[in-house]
Amino acid sequence: MKIKEIEAFDAFMKHGTTKAAAETLGISQSMVSRLLIGLEDELGFALFKRTRNQLSPTSEAFLYHASVLRLMASIRDTQKDADAISNNQLGSIVVAAQPIFCDTFLLDVIKRFKQNHPNVGVRVIDAGLQELLKMIDNNTCDVALGITLEADTYGATVSSLARCSARCIMHRTHPLAKQDVVSISSLQNQTFVELMADSPLRARVDYIMQTVDIKRHIAAEMRYMRGVCALVDRGLGVAVIDPIAELLLQGTAVVSKPMKPTIEWEIALLKSKHKPLSNVAESFCEEIYAEIDSLHKMGILTSLK
Repeated sequence: MKIKEIEAFDAFMKHGTTKAAAETLGISQSMVSRLLIGLEDELGFALFKRTRNQLSPTSEAFLYHASVLRLMASIRDTQKDADAISNNQLGSIVVAAQPIFCDTFLLDVIKRFKQNHPNVGVRVIDAGLQELLKMIDNNTCDVALGITLEADTYGATVSSLARCSARCIMHRTHPLAKQDVVSISSLQNQTFVELMADSPLRARVDYIMQTVDIKRHIAAEMRYMRGVCALVDRGLGVAVIDPIAELLLQGTAVVSKPMKPTIEWEIALLKSKHKPLSNVAESFCEEIYAEIDSLHKMGILTSLK
């Protein structure tokens, strides 16, 4: 059956005559009659009794119209959904990100995105670098935020967003807090709070310390940067952190210092090579770009240029 036939039947049942149905639909009265006959032929039962060019609905017509009303409501909902999708106001996105991003600037990204897209669902999964790369590869997330330290990109398209330079943090009463720049050599025999050994940043720090033969005492290891910063705030030791983690230091007794030589990497936005992004996912990426620009202006991140 054709949607025009359904619409003609619905209009007739609501308005009672082919003339009124024709006026409602903006078509001729004879066209309404043809559409109703066509619908009856396809259904295989009579919808109307015809007497002297007048149509009277059968009991079957009233039963069928109840089903048509549900169908028409569904069509209207489908149109609303199409309009919402067209305006980036419907759908959902899955974002995979390393925990430091989930704990910091992604919170503001999500807030602004939801203000502009209140009906779009957002699911954020904190993941280690290898896990989020696999998620991109098997299309279980739309976009991912990671770093380029020793990253195998699998099936991802990688767009670098900004350059990061590691920072050394310590309690404000720590002797190193008096230095403008913390040299690697000054970390000899210091007590450290570290990320777990499977962290790419931890692996890079270990490599550098071993290369220049710096001995350090590891007081504690934490899975997330938030925990590392909290222990440094409690005076447990110094730490080498992602500069994004400076957003976690507000209201603490922790100070942050640049390092020499620098340890650098890039923040990267990863997308699937095989699955195009939806419009709402593209809009989410735009919010990420805007937040990265803000972090540039704050001096936390360095431009790639």
